[in-house]
Amino acid sequence: MSFPLSKKNYDVVVVGAGPAGSVAAKYAALGGADVLFVDRKREIGSPVQCAGFTPNAKEIENLIPGLVLPEEMKNIPMNCVLAETKAQRLYSPDLKIKEFDVDGYVLDRRLFDSALAEQAALCGAELLCGTSVKSIQSDSGNHTVRLSGVFGKTDVTAKIIIGADGPNSVIGKTFGLCHGAETKIDAVGNAKNASNEKAVSNASYERGIGFEYKMTGVDIDSKTLEMFFGNKYVPGGYIWIFPEGEGKANVGIGLRHSLCTEKLSARDFLNRFIQEHPIAAEKLKGGKITSVMAGVIPVDGAPARTATDSVMVAGDAAGHVMATNGGGIPFAIAAGKIAGDVAAEAVAAGKSGKELTTAAYEQRWRAEFGEALEASVQARKLMDKFMVSDKRMNAAFKLLPADKLKEMQCGSIPTAMKKGLDLLLK
Repeated sequence: MSFPLSKKNYDVVVVGAGPAGSVAAKYAALGGADVLFVDRKREIGSPVQCAGFTPNAKEIENLIPGLVLPEEMKNIPMNCVLAETKAQRLYSPDLKIKEFDVDGYVLDRRLFDSALAEQAALCGAELLCGTSVKSIQSDSGNHTVRLSGVFGKTDVTAKIIIGADGPNSVIGKTFGLCHGAETKIDAVGNAKNASNEKAVSNASYERGIGFEYKMTGVDIDSKTLEMFFGNKYVPGGYIWIFPEGEGKANVGIGLRHSLCTEKLSARDFLNRFIQEHPIAAEKLKGGKITSVMAGVIPVDGAPARTATDSVMVAGDAAGHVMATNGGGIPFAIAAGKIAGDVAAEAVAAGKSGKELTTAAYEQRWRAEFGEALEASVQARKLMDKFMVSDKRMNAAFKLLPADKLKEMQCGSIPTAMKKGLDLLLK
């Protein structure tokens, strides 16, 4: 295969053209590296596998002070924004309400991902869509990546590989930069182990399931994110209603089957919620489903290693997801920029006769947001103990002020608050 590639030897190959991969490709190219980035999707950003909410830059910087946000998070193109939000409203199992301010955006992920990939291409990275990685052979400081897809088959070489290929990362598995077994989601929102097709309910590495509908003709608050809790509708997780413009919403569920007591699929739980929830059913009455989406959500933080001397993983591939709420766009973009910068620096060092190494990536991203990521995992594990019981969940909801609930979503649990929660468990 020659078209549409201009060469077969690259400094950097990035696998995955979501936010992490496209940003990594952009900054590696801007740093002077020859970059190829590939994605198995024929259309970048489609199908969508994310609800698309992100707080704005000011909110993120207030909640996670150490995180250095790239321009891609500070200047989101407004044509990629479906709705701007001003508040978040939480409903306990007994229908009590807590609300706090959240300035943010619900993004059109198809447009947003496509825009990021386009930026990377315009900065000099070569993009190959509709293409999968079939194998990688590594020796003598080079990686040979076998590609196959809509343009045919070819081998390319790279000094550095960046894996931004999602929670079931091929790159992570190939180089031991991952937690454990692959998980896939079937058509109705059940987790399946790829090796034996049995439901994954007691894996040591926790993965959540996201299953969601785009709906039109609904009657919701156009500037408020809504989240609902309760074991009848969403054991071990939450259901969301995110506005997407006048009369439109993303309605989805995030759960883990390890905390489910009923043997229902994510689809069944979500349908029950839409039809029966005392508050939401009225809001969604008459709504029509225009799209169905599903995906895996990493909720156990990053693996022990996310880099070797010449390979890095970023975004969902590295578990860069807030475990308490499943949000990962800011982390993915921040990690992508760090990976791209480190790759360019390593290539430049190698060309000048110095050691080529990407080891700095690990230290840099962990310094920026590693503590916040780990704190969110610990907060999630604490809240798991409450989510198994509506009575406990209601008590915790009553105890926690709205502003503390906001902080807990980023893993911040003050000592006094943790003591209070621990008392509720006794």
